[in-house]
Amino acid sequence: MELYGIYVLWLRDLKRYIRARSRIIGSLGMPIFFLAFLGIGFRRAQIPSLPENLSYIDFLAPGIVSMVVLFTGTFSGVSIVWDRQFGFLREIMVSPLSRTTISLGRTIGGATTAIIQGTLMLFVSFLVGFRPALDGLIYSMFFMVLIAISFTGLGIAISTLMEDIHGFQLVINFFLFPLFFLSGALFPISELPPFLRSLTYLNPLTYGVDGMRWSLVRFSEFSPLVDLSVLFVFSVFVILLSTFMFERTEVG
Repeated sequence: MELYGIYVLWLRDLKRYIRARSRIIGSLGMPIFFLAFLGIGFRRAQIPSLPENLSYIDFLAPGIVSMVVLFTGTFSGVSIVWDRQFGFLREIMVSPLSRTTISLGRTIGGATTAIIQGTLMLFVSFLVGFRPALDGLIYSMFFMVLIAISFTGLGIAISTLMEDIHGFQLVINFFLFPLFFLSGALFPISELPPFLRSLTYLNPLTYGVDGMRWSLVRFSEFSPLVDLSVLFVFSVFVILLSTFMFERTEVG
């Protein structure tokens, strides 16, 4: 029963995603602009801490793919707020399913849409000259999955505290942009001042971006095992947190 409940909630989120074509296209708009204008505009720039054979587009693309997964996964939490406002969440809560099952189903569903969006962005990046290592595409999926699960779960945990959709979006934007800009997605963290660099070490997305970059272009600022370990521990912590928050949420 519980596994079937997870499957049904996952399938519902996936169907909602597939039917919302404007959402699929619209959520790729800003990342494409980032990749096109920054990547092409700075394609001849020489950044001291980067290898000479690594173009800025190749450095930037893994960060932009991670950005898509980050925003798509975290914003999937808005569906919880939406369901709360329209009464669907109450109907799920009174079903025989445990709240842990509901939380896991929503997390897996949101993470799946984030992975699809990230994969689409990865293929779009080919159009601006990004050429990843082919075997790295497989490794990058492991990091993409962990990023998606981590930040989808985080979005769901935050959504349990919110009752207004607009409030949720404001809080998430205020929270996500610092995470993104301090992750090394747009520039090497070794170029940052010491104070900001220390903040990047506390940012879980830093290790996701670094792992994606190692997978796709074989450049990283940490060991891939460190990246994988930190992301895995963080994803487990977030799943436990979102489950705990969901158990305590009230639907009125």
